[in-house]
Amino acid sequence: MDRRCFLVLLLAGCADPSANLVPTVSPMPPVPTPQQPAPAAPPTQSGDMTFDEWARDFYMRAVKAGLPPALLDRELAGLTPDPRVNSLDTRQPEFAKPFGDYIKGVVSEDRVAIAARRKPALAPTLAQIEDRYGVPGDILMAIWAMETGFGAVMGDFDVVRSMATLAAQGRRRAFAEDQLMAALRIIGSGEFPRDRLRGSWAGAMGQTQFIPTSFLATAVDGDGDGRRDVWGSAPDALASAANLLAKGGWQRGQGWAREVILPEGFDYSLTEGPRETPDWWAQLGVRRADGLPWSSGDQGSKAMLIAPTGAQGPCFLLFPNHFVIRKYNNATTYALGVGLLADRFGGMGPLVKPWPYESALSLGDRIVTQRALAQLGFDPGQPDGVVGVNTRTALRNWQKSRGLTADGYLSQDMVSRLKAEANIL
Repeated sequence: MDRRCFLVLLLAGCADPSANLVPTVSPMPPVPTPQQPAPAAPPTQSGDMTFDEWARDFYMRAVKAGLPPALLDRELAGLTPDPRVNSLDTRQPEFAKPFGDYIKGVVSEDRVAIAARRKPALAPTLAQIEDRYGVPGDILMAIWAMETGFGAVMGDFDVVRSMATLAAQGRRRAFAEDQLMAALRIIGSGEFPRDRLRGSWAGAMGQTQFIPTSFLATAVDGDGDGRRDVWGSAPDALASAANLLAKGGWQRGQGWAREVILPEGFDYSLTEGPRETPDWWAQLGVRRADGLPWSSGDQGSKAMLIAPTGAQGPCFLLFPNHFVIRKYNNATTYALGVGLLADRFGGMGPLVKPWPYESALSLGDRIVTQRALAQLGFDPGQPDGVVGVNTRTALRNWQKSRGLTADGYLSQDMVSRLKAEANIL
């Protein structure tokens, strides 16, 4: 029998060998490709519908991002929001702590004494770290002191649960989900189990408080044991902080800031403005408060002038390394506190010009000030009660237009003047 005919008859189920015509056979339908079952979200029994809905959605996106379903099943199943995190995230203090009070609390004699006791044992490690990354040991010690009290208070929050809580809440969802993904990758890699990922309510971990993404990107082994244990190893934590600052642009051999004295009649509207060399500022009468010459490293650097408590308080020239510290925590108070504390650890004395007495401003005062500035034609941005760069710039412009010292400092007197001019009760 013809081979082709035989195959056709066989496929058609025809066994009659006497058939003279080859029947027409429809083509076989394509064999369906087996479909991978879609992963099912872990059981969510928190009782919080918003959280459970977010968890199911995040699970699917995490799988698409490459996280193993088995890892997600284990770490997310039964997860519940942490009410402590929600409370801390939404809490806004009624009164803002005055700048000078914050710095005086940071640069404490207790911290200086603790650093003096601990530095001798750490001196070889700090020297090795500075040689490798260029970041002075006193800066690292100051970060260590401010973040966790030299490793004494690292936080006891479950980072996975904290980040899930923040993400579900929605206010900082992108940030929290990035940190949650990173935390799950740390766990999935086997580097550290979840019970070691303890930290602050906002996800910062270890003795120098690394968020999970920063841990993955910049944590290093500082003691040579093959692990990046920022919780249990001070050398690892300090070297990791140095690596973060080095990657952030730390300039080896340069300072961070210096207290300066301004001449009578100085134009304070230049604060938070141009970045120029010390020689440029000297032509305007700005000089170092301690009377010492500028180092060769600082001489060629461009610095910005700030007067954080106005014309009555100390002023500073901020060099590029100050702004690198702010990549660790983007607040002028934090970076100034780290630098001043580091100076004290290095043997420098207190500031030449003391911090003035300041009244704490209420949230209502700060918001009404922003409303008044906007009403008077000086845009401070959204009236949120945060006295940031936009508000200070608007305040300086208003002060200058009214013949006042344009230092951008919001005192109780400025609040009263603005409310009266804008006719806000």
